[in-house]
Amino acid sequence: MARFAMITEADARMLPEGSTVELLPRGHITPLAADTLRDRRITVIRADQAVEGDGADLVPVAPVRRIVVGSDHTGVALKAFLVSALRGRGLAVAAVGPEGAAPAPADYPDIAEQVGLAVVRKEADAGIVIDGAGLGSTMAANKVAGVRAALCLNETLARYARQHNGANVLALGASLLSTTDALTIVDTFLATPMTEPRYIRRLLKLQRLDKTRG
Repeated sequence: MARFAMITEADARMLPEGSTVELLPRGHITPLAADTLRDRRITVIRADQAVEGDGADLVPVAPVRRIVVGSDHTGVALKAFLVSALRGRGLAVAAVGPEGAAPAPADYPDIAEQVGLAVVRKEADAGIVIDGAGLGSTMAANKVAGVRAALCLNETLARYARQHNGANVLALGASLLSTTDALTIVDTFLATPMTEPRYIRRLLKLQRLDKTRG
């Protein structure tokens, strides 16, 4: 991870989009650099709020510009609505799973796996998985190493899932949400960054728990 005592606009323009950098203690970011960093989705971790280890690779990309949305047969209508809405906002959206008015049955673990793998392989910045209640897809997605999937039933949970827990996959229950409420949850999830070192430090501990699996 690159480290800076000062980040200028020229520095910000040279950094890879969506990357994470560290600002050394008493470091400074120029106002123009701050705007550029935000536009290019670059996360700055301040070293004077020390993070144990690195953790930069665990920070979810925000705001999200590439997303994969998958559903089983019960979530086809909600998936189609969200895909259309997100594409209408200029996002690159890939759809996974059955489509149409009479979709063939699909097993949620298969869909959640495809979405999760697309995220951990960095083919997408984030993922959305949909089934009837969202519970099964959450469980299945979290079996993919590197995925942190969260079932969100409202805007507050969506914000916490990103800001506090670094979720990179959002799970939705098609039978529990209106399309309007689902889109509000998605908008919050995709736009909320994770920036505080204390939360990133906890992601490192989650990662260590993953490594204890036999």
